[in-house]
This record gives sequence, C-alpha cells and structure tokens, in this order.
Amino acid sequence: MSKPICLLLLLCLLPAVAPLFCYTCVFPTISPLDCIRFPMKCPPGQVCLSSRAVGQKGDFRVVLYEKSCIIPSLCGVTGEKYTMGINFTFTNECCITHLCNGAATPAPPCWTGILLTLLISYSVW
Repeated sequence: MSKPICLLLLLCLLPAVAPLFCYTCVFPTISPLDCIRFPMKCPPGQVCLSSRAVGQKGDFRVVLYEKSCIIPSLCGVTGEKYTMGINFTFTNECCITHLCNGAATPAPPCWTGILLTLLISYSVW
C-alpha cells in the first residue's frame, strides 16, 4: 500500500474527539434564583460542573449555585471557601454528557421575579 493510503486508513481508525458543551452561569446565583446559563465549549479533558455552596453567619444563611467546566480531579470534592465575610461549604458534582449540568435549582416562588425586577430597576437609577 502507498503511504498516503496507509495514512488515510490510520486517520479513519482514530476515535473522533468531539468537544463537550456545558452550561456556565453568567455569575454565581443566590438561592432561590436559578442562574442565567449559557452553553460553552469546555477545554479538552474537562467535564461539566454543578456546584452548590452553603454559607451561614448567625441567622443569615445563603446558598450559591455555580455551573461551568472543570477538570475531573475536582469532581465529587467537598470543601470550604471564605468569601463575603462568610465561610461556605461547597460540593462539586460533575457529569459527562452535553449540557448535562443544566438541571434547574428548585423553582423560585413567584415573588422572586418581582424582587429581581425591582432590584434591577433600582440599580439602573
């Protein structure tokens, strides 16, 4: 066989590596709101992430949600991070199919839409 034909056969036998698409949040979201998510192409070797961080300071409790791409070694990791003067406990969950991290957080009550609209309109003024 000629070299070009051998090369062509070799290329046909190599598995095709399709990029993985995952959702990413425009910014981390405070519960009970769901994040505004957009599909993004992950770098090679990364998987989809859904992360939940719970922080509490006295009676004040806040839950943050984040979605993105991440290296597999950080999947299933639980830990702590300190931000905004609050110590958060986070949990990373991963999945490996296209847009698999898109599951919505629990449905927000109807008043959150009104509250969000008021906050946005207040910040514009």
